[in-house]
Amino acid sequence: MRLASRLDHIEPFYVMECAKAATELALSSACADSPMVFLNIGEPDFTAPPAVKQAAEQALRAGRTQYTDATGLVALRERISAWYGERFGLDIAPQRIVVTAGASAALQLACLALVNRDDEVLLPDPSYPCNRHFVAAAEGRAVLLPASPEERFQLSAAGVEAAWTERTRGVLLASPSNPTGTSIDPDEMRRIVSAVRARGGFTLVDEIYLGLSYDERFGHSALMHGDDVISINSFSKYFSMTGWRLGWLVVPPQLVSPIERLAQNLYICPSTVAQHAAIACFEPEAIAEYERRRNEFHARRDFLVPALDALGLTVPVMPDGAFYAWADCSRHSDDSWAFCFDLMRRAHVAITPGRDFGRHGAHRYVRLSYASSMSQLELAVERLQRALS
Repeated sequence: MRLASRLDHIEPFYVMECAKAATELALSSACADSPMVFLNIGEPDFTAPPAVKQAAEQALRAGRTQYTDATGLVALRERISAWYGERFGLDIAPQRIVVTAGASAALQLACLALVNRDDEVLLPDPSYPCNRHFVAAAEGRAVLLPASPEERFQLSAAGVEAAWTERTRGVLLASPSNPTGTSIDPDEMRRIVSAVRARGGFTLVDEIYLGLSYDERFGHSALMHGDDVISINSFSKYFSMTGWRLGWLVVPPQLVSPIERLAQNLYICPSTVAQHAAIACFEPEAIAEYERRRNEFHARRDFLVPALDALGLTVPVMPDGAFYAWADCSRHSDDSWAFCFDLMRRAHVAITPGRDFGRHGAHRYVRLSYASSMSQLELAVERLQRALS
């Protein structure tokens, strides 16, 4: 069978390859007396709170399962709009919000609407691999710019200006970032937006971890920098609805209709049941539970990062959001891929090598997720200590 040439630009998702190997080992006799500890996948151990589950059940019982508008339920768009006002002090019109089938669909829609063949989009290295593959799927070219610890592993305005060419169409950022858990300083974000705007480009910001911010300085949406900024968000991380596949976009008014047209053709509408359930995410008791969980992730970070530093797995920049630590393993190995598989076999701890996340120094970094419980983190640190000593 002849495959489309665009697949040549879509690399394997190595995170999932490692996860598959860890799962196979976990099911083998080798782990019978020492179950695998999974710190490799970025999925909260918390699930949707009771109010959200009840809203889904009520929707099912009432038969509210038909198609919705491609842009989502009006009631949900209004609740998301109100959340921006309550949490970030932003006045975001509900009409600018497009509910999507997960943040992945939001990124796909944005890239298809904005990127032409051979257009270049600037991303930081390291960054989440699927983001550059969304650009490639739109037949654009993702240009990875090395981002240092001094830059918080993020793009800078100076770096954007230096890398911009006649083929550059825009930037795709993530704040907080996967894999580093670091955010872009608001002043630097303002400078980046201004630099891109002056060149007639677009600024796409992946903000799916924005709710999980632990530092007041960084807990701001890039939407504060102008109505031309495009934000991608999700119900998966802060709202603990990973398998429900629901996200949203905030776009300039003129982009709503083109995005809607694409959504109508690609997937008709997001899950109706998930949308009715998500409305309950914004109830006071649900928000209180999400904030309790955010504090728990904060405590896990404060335990894990110093423990990793003590083990010689140095975390150059303290993560200020999300639930990842980007650790330098070069004191123990010059090949993070082999290092991760070795720890998987010897310590029964699954972590993720840097290969997926970029090309600049990826061989010396590993990503650990602290989305697992504190007891699992403590067990992982004990095992790593034995293995690395």
